[in-house]
Formats: sequence, C-alpha cells, structure tokens
Amino acid sequence: MNNLRLRRNNILDRGFEDFYNVIDDFFNGSFTPAKAMEAGSFKVDIEDRDDSYGIIAELPGIDKDEIEITLEEGKLRIAVEKVEDEEEKEKNYLHRERRVRSMSRTMYFKDIDEENLEASLDQGVLEIKVPKKSKKDDMKKIEIQ
Repeated sequence: MNNLRLRRNNILDRGFEDFYNVIDDFFNGSFTPAKAMEAGSFKVDIEDRDDSYGIIAELPGIDKDEIEITLEEGKLRIAVEKVEDEEEKEKNYLHRERRVRSMSRTMYFKDIDEENLEASLDQGVLEIKVPKKSKKDDMKKIEIQ
C-alpha cells in the first residue's frame, strides 16, 4: 500500500493525477471554459433548429484573427491558434518561454447549404449558423388506372 502512495506522488505518474483532477472537476461542477482551454480543448454546443444548426463555441481570450473555420465535404472544423508572446524590452532574460495553444474541433453535417454559413464572435463566444438544405419532396403519387 505504501508503494502505491509513493507511485501516485511520483512526478512521472502526473498524467493519471491530472486525469483524475479533470474528472473530479467535471463532476464537482468546476469544469470551466478557461480550464478547458488550458487542457487544449474548448466547449462546443450544437443546436438543431428548424432550418439550420446553431454552433456555439466558448473561446475566452481568443481574437477573431486567431480562429480559422473551414468546411470540406460536410466536415466543419474550428481551429484556434493562440500565441502568447509579450515583448518586454526592459528586461535582460537568460531564459524565456512563450506559450502557444493550438486546438481544434471537427463536426460532420449532412445536407447543409455550404454557401450560406455565417459566423460571429462576441466576447469570447463564437456562433456559427449552418443552414440546412431545403428538403425536396421525394414522394411521388401514383395514380391507379
């Protein structure tokens, strides 16, 4: 039993500790968008509306020019790349690290109007409207003779 405790505190075993912390945070209600961004992902909600799909992605601290939205063969991809590099000319650094976050989410949609997608970003909330193609009435009435 003591060996197990030692292994759980071992720095090499941090991956499982982090996993358990994420699970605990999720079930305790403290899984916030900021924590999701730290983990390399972001929250996405997809709503099925009558004539379209509504996609809402929480991207706190992300600017419009750091987001790329692509659509290929029904696959909608939201990609984010954030480079945090504050330039301080007054300091004489011996070692300096920059933070780069890159993450993406991909969703598949069938029968969408690929020409009329709309996207907007307001206070860290990305909203994408994905219109559905109008359904054709494929039913054919056959007359009896």
